[in-house]
Amino acid sequence: MRAAAISTPRLDKMPGMFLSANPKELKGTDHSLLDDKTQKKRPKTFGMDVKAYLRSMIPHLESGMKPSKSKDILSADEVKQWSESLEKLLANQTGQDVFGNFLKSEFSEENIEFWLACEDYKKTKSDLLHCKAEKIYKAFVQSDAAKQINIDFRTRESTAKKIKAPTPTSFDEAQKIIYTLMEKDSYPRFLKSNIYLNLLNDLQANSLK
Repeated sequence: MRAAAISTPRLDKMPGMFLSANPKELKGTDHSLLDDKTQKKRPKTFGMDVKAYLRSMIPHLESGMKPSKSKDILSADEVKQWSESLEKLLANQTGQDVFGNFLKSEFSEENIEFWLACEDYKKTKSDLLHCKAEKIYKAFVQSDAAKQINIDFRTRESTAKKIKAPTPTSFDEAQKIIYTLMEKDSYPRFLKSNIYLNLLNDLQANSLK
């Protein structure tokens, strides 16, 4: 396979927006992720055809493009760095995309959705904090949330109190728990998954051509 041009926007521009299968659904709204409370778990068809997935994730991977040293080209070295830490994986937009789709295959995508929503929240202007805090809480934290994250009762109650007078750190405690959960649980499995290993092997093989 051939490497392809991948846009790598800044993390603060991507408040969990990659998680929709249709980019058009995301265009023009920063909060579609939080407003979509009716989205249900999807059938576990992910992984049935890894090559087809790679083609959808990285357009023109097999288009015959020659390797380039442009910073916009996804390289084997860049993908290999994802294995160094979850932090490095999540700092890369394509890494977020690939890991997010892996979590979908495990029916735990709410974890990265919440983490990214928190990253966006911390950059929110003070006059918008209350509105955004309410959306995040209702989507992920409250006991009957459609995408309820796995946090303990004390943290859930503590977060509920904090958003009554929201600050940029209102979700920090819950976010840290979810990050640790991904780091200790999902991330090691991701590094052993076909989606990661096939992508890395394809890019490494392409670099030798």
